[in-house]
Amino acid sequence: MQQPTAKIRAARLSIVTATVLAVVKLATGLMTGSMAVLSSAIDSTLDILMSGVNFLAIRQAEQPADESHPFGHGKYETLATLIQSLVIAASGLWIIVEAVRRLLQGVTLTRLGEGIGVLIFSTVVSIFISRYLRRVARQTDSSALQADSLHFAMDVYTNAALVVGLVAIKFVAIPWLDPVLSILVALYILFEAVRLVRYGLRDVLDEELPSAVRAEVERLIQAHEGDIGGFHSLRTRRAGSQKIMDFHLTVCKHLSVEGAHAIADHLEKRIEEDIRGADVTIHIEPCRSAECPGRQNCPAEKARLGREEDKRPPHSASPSS
Repeated sequence: MQQPTAKIRAARLSIVTATVLAVVKLATGLMTGSMAVLSSAIDSTLDILMSGVNFLAIRQAEQPADESHPFGHGKYETLATLIQSLVIAASGLWIIVEAVRRLLQGVTLTRLGEGIGVLIFSTVVSIFISRYLRRVARQTDSSALQADSLHFAMDVYTNAALVVGLVAIKFVAIPWLDPVLSILVALYILFEAVRLVRYGLRDVLDEELPSAVRAEVERLIQAHEGDIGGFHSLRTRRAGSQKIMDFHLTVCKHLSVEGAHAIADHLEKRIEEDIRGADVTIHIEPCRSAECPGRQNCPAEKARLGREEDKRPPHSASPSS
């Protein structure tokens, strides 16, 4: 039986954590009547949904390329990121509407001590799960796990702010502070939703990979020892955890097809080994320089022959008769 990958294990843990936090917060919010705790419970309930979407998307994205998806299934992660952003935005708007209603109608809060305790517990749990998901997201370059990590990081900040607010309500008796804090939490949620949309759209619109990745690809090409005359038209894009790239490679026009293919194959493997998630396609072009009229006169070919000559063992002297 195939063992689950690090991304799938992280997605499963995210679902379990979100479920536990949502149940505890929802029960406490209903018991205390605190809109702040209920808004946090709604956020955690949505985390369950989004963590489930993440799990399904990551499991699908891990599938190899097939006839219907020759470039792989990496964009399932991008789709999950965009779905999460829309759900987060909807939750933020609902919290604002409910908080405004409570401001106008008023509400009585009870048993605030339990609410404060639950929010502190949720903050501690969210710190650990957020760090874990962020670490796995960096190791696997997963946009879906990065978004999931962001959800729990949001919980850390929002829960901490709500704790401060409930403590103030408990000791200063300012009930309207509860819905006001909920509105602030909702505004922060909407801000993060916009960030997630922008992050997901980069993949959908095939935005170039960061300049650092392109610079590393160029360095690997230039460092390749072989009959390379140059390269051009480097293009890069992302599909989930995949970094898809292609470029044109110029080689000596007198090389055999097998020799040119060997150069491209070696370079593709080198880039894919050094850059995690790289999927490389190289287009071979013959050298068109007038200064390279024949294979025997090609500087790259001469250098290759010289290296082969240096590797040959010296001939032993013949014994005298």
